[in-house]
Formats: sequence, C-alpha cells, structure tokens
Amino acid sequence: MPLPLPRRVVRRLAADAGLLVVAVAFAVPLLWLVLASLDAHATLRVRPPTSPTLGNFSAVLTDEITFTPMLNSLLICGGGTLLTVVCAALAAYPLSRFRSRFARPYLLTILFSTCLPITAVMVPVYGLFVQIDLIDTRYGTALFLAAAQLPFAVWLMKNFMDGVPRALEEAAWTDGASWRQTLLRVILPLMGPGLAVVAIYTFIMMWGNFFVPFMLLLSPEQLPASVSIFNFFGNYGAIAFGELAAFSLLYSTPVVLLYVLISRRLGGGFALGGAVKG
Repeated sequence: MPLPLPRRVVRRLAADAGLLVVAVAFAVPLLWLVLASLDAHATLRVRPPTSPTLGNFSAVLTDEITFTPMLNSLLICGGGTLLTVVCAALAAYPLSRFRSRFARPYLLTILFSTCLPITAVMVPVYGLFVQIDLIDTRYGTALFLAAAQLPFAVWLMKNFMDGVPRALEEAAWTDGASWRQTLLRVILPLMGPGLAVVAIYTFIMMWGNFFVPFMLLLSPEQLPASVSIFNFFGNYGAIAFGELAAFSLLYSTPVVLLYVLISRRLGGGFALGGAVKG
C-alpha cells in the first residue's frame, strides 16, 4: 500500500494545478488569436490552419479599417496619457511633500471616485459636451479620458513620489532651486519607473476603452480602432473570425511595444541609495 503524500506536498501540487489552470485560461485565447489570424476559414475552435495564409492581415490593412482608426487611437490615447501624467505629477507633489489634515480625506475621495462606473456620468457629460461644442472632437474625448483616469493616476503618483528622499529636494532648495525646478530636475527623473507605471497603466486603460469614444465621437473618420472594428464587423450577418483575429493582433501591438520599450526602466527600481550618501 503506497504511503500517503505529506500535507505540504499535497498543498504544493494543488497550488501548481491551480496556477496551471489559470495559465491555460489565459493562453488559449491568445493561441486562438494567432492561429485564427493565419486561417482563411477560422472559427471559434482552436485549431491549426490547414493552409496558413496572410490574407486576413491583407484584408484589414486598409486606411478605413486599420490605419486611420489606429492613428485616431494614438492621438486620443497619447494626448490623454500625456495630460494625465502632467496633471497627476502636479497634484501629487503637494500631497506628498506638504502636511495637511485634509490630505488623507482628499486621497480617500480620489480613490472613491475611481469606483464610480463610467456609465453613471456619461449622460451629463454628453449634455455638457454638446453645450460647449466638444462633442465629436478628438481632443474633447482625450480630455474626458484623461479626467477619468486622473484620480487613480494621482494616487499612484503620490505613492511613488513618497519614495524620493526629501534630503535631495532640500539640497536643491539650498542651491537656490524653486519648487518647479526641484520637481522637474530632481524628483521626476528619480521616479522614472513610477512615471513609466502611471503612463503605461493610463495608456492601456484608454486604449481599450470602447464606451467613451463610442458615445462622444460621431463621425466615422474620427473613431478610434476600438470603435471602428465594432462598426465594421457588426455590419454583416456573420463575423469574419480570421480578420477579427488579425485586427486584434495589430490592435494589441502598440501596447505591447510600449511595454517592451520601457520594461527595463520598470525593472530597474529607483536606486536612490547612492544619491543620499556623502
């Protein structure tokens, strides 16, 4: 009769099995995207293509389907991300460096505002945008996306800014630097990984947003890729799974490239130990 396994071994095997199930749940959809994009007769089944082809990519690589919507997405999300990072840095600086009894309630209010569903504010926002002529404009959509992501960006930025030693800031003040110069030349360069995290998170959340541009943009030539793909594949009786998979891979490329380009900085840490010596 075989001896029973130790309890620690059983727990470890159960944890490994659970992690394997989660990994498969994430890997199967990605595998389907790759295989279906190369299959001229793709379905929802995960299967290797009988005759791999790049025809699906050729079908979607047009100005109407890919290039113009992708450019709109880059303009909207890039502009919104830049605005969010700048405003978050300016808002996080006093919260991190100055003591106030209102700081904690303010931060909790910011955190609570991130829990509000976007659908709860879209009706008044739509009416406001109509009155101030921001409806059907890319910059208006970027402005609202930046405002929606700003609360959590401020919270993240403040936590990263707390990790920068105040001694470096005080040394800059001694040399005659203003608070603006200290923020731009001392604090922000030292919290580069934090800026990268905020920028990536903000860009990804904006890039995958469908509802906001769907409500605020009306002209087809101004729609981002997240909305244009819905309109294109929704006009037919059946979904072209191969073209949809090919477009999904192209749509994911900017986010993946953004992460790869700054992944070294994300893993580099702050490395402030040597900066405060001497």
